[in-house]
Amino acid sequence: MTGGAGFIGSALVRYLVTHELAEVLNIDKLTYAGNLSSLKSVESNPHYHFQKVDILDAASLNKAITEFRPTSIMHLAAESHVDRSIDGPMGFIETNVIGTYQLLQHALEYWRNLDEVSKDNFRFHHISTDEVYGSLGDTGLFTEQTAYDPRSPYSASKASSDHLVRSWHHTYDLPVVITNCSNNYGPYHFPEKLIPLIILNALDRKPLPIYGTGENVRDWLYVDDHVKALWKVVTRGQIGETYNIGGNMERTNLEVVTTTCDILDTMQPHPEGQSRDLIEFVSDRPGHDLRYAIDSTRIQQELDWEPEESFESGLHKTVKWYLDNDWWWAPIRNAKYAGQRLGTIPAKTDKSN
Repeated sequence: MTGGAGFIGSALVRYLVTHELAEVLNIDKLTYAGNLSSLKSVESNPHYHFQKVDILDAASLNKAITEFRPTSIMHLAAESHVDRSIDGPMGFIETNVIGTYQLLQHALEYWRNLDEVSKDNFRFHHISTDEVYGSLGDTGLFTEQTAYDPRSPYSASKASSDHLVRSWHHTYDLPVVITNCSNNYGPYHFPEKLIPLIILNALDRKPLPIYGTGENVRDWLYVDDHVKALWKVVTRGQIGETYNIGGNMERTNLEVVTTTCDILDTMQPHPEGQSRDLIEFVSDRPGHDLRYAIDSTRIQQELDWEPEESFESGLHKTVKWYLDNDWWWAPIRNAKYAGQRLGTIPAKTDKSN
């Protein structure tokens, strides 16, 4: 597995190792969002192994694959924050596009040298995002047949990697499956993302920023539901196919923030007043997509998966986790990311004069 120290990756590692579903080698570069503390509960488990490897490092990547001899590769390593892609797109091209190419090449070489039975059982599972599909209007859903229309450097880099994976299947017969998921949330989420940012800013009585008017819509998926879907796809999914994974929980950004505030105030009231009073509308993100929504019919019908958590139940679990686990997030807030805004670009100047 690549990227197993990140948010979704660490949830997948914990799920597979804790339930003894697989022996896992986690290779991760440990960028700012990679955190081995997220794997504290499994770090001593004999079914878990870790190597610090950059997927751009061809020699180390090849060594890790050939020595571990995986039956499947689940590719989660990625730069993933839209705002950071606006500030510095090159890192997204390097990791998400070139890194995926490197991994595909080494996976292909490894797969070609397997015996026939192992070849038949091998899968390369590429984990991607619904953002590759672009932006929806007020109605409609993304399906596996929706044309790609990425709008940010991040989504363009992920769309590129999706296309590379498909091409390695069609050109070289590498057995692949692809998943595109909606917005994940839950424990161990790096606090640059909306829900943990709101929780931690509210605890610190800092402003709660909402882009534009807060009317942008996202479909929310609890991370533990997501990783259960990923395991079903890599073990039972049809080779060469894509599966969309959504929570069927559309909410506007404003609804997400106000619901988070209300849950937080119920669990831990603040003497200075309601968390909602900290909401602050700020200038919108450049190129902000209006709405994402996923049709998960295929994975529900073919692989018998559906989300177990409602948005509200998952959000209750998430808020409670952040309240109980400052040992995990406090070092991040103090040393890596204190909640400052990312992804702004200078206003265009009027050159007519």
